[in-house]
Amino acid sequence: MEHSGHDHPTPGPRSATWAMAAQATLHCLTGCAIGEVLGMVIGTWRGLPGLTTVVLSVALAFVFGYALTMRGVLRAGVGLRTALKVALAADTVSIAVMEVLDNAVMLLVPGAMNAGLDSGLFWAALAGSLVTAFVLTTPLNKWLIGRGKGHAVVHRYHH
Repeated sequence: MEHSGHDHPTPGPRSATWAMAAQATLHCLTGCAIGEVLGMVIGTWRGLPGLTTVVLSVALAFVFGYALTMRGVLRAGVGLRTALKVALAADTVSIAVMEVLDNAVMLLVPGAMNAGLDSGLFWAALAGSLVTAFVLTTPLNKWLIGRGKGHAVVHRYHH
């Protein structure tokens, strides 16, 4: 049962709040973090080169980010194709920016990419990279939501 948008209007420039942006960013970051952490753990555990680990992490971040959004949209009763289109529209820019930011942090922290899974440096850099991605992506999501883009396209499918 697809909502027409009248029950939950798409936010406009004046109605996009920091709380909405933070919630959208946290939602997006959850999927990104699952994929990012999984990719970093697999890459580090397998001893993959840094670039290969980053590519794996980015790919998994997109997969998990889109999957979480699609899960919620599918609950609204839409088809798989529509859910995928909504997820692509809602999350692509946010995930891309988050991935650039958190992988840049991982690459810029000396030794983080080569630290083992038992290293505090690895986990501290990874946590710091995710916090950095959240802080710097939230304003982008506020701007997108205020223009009816990004996570705003999901709102019509929420109950």
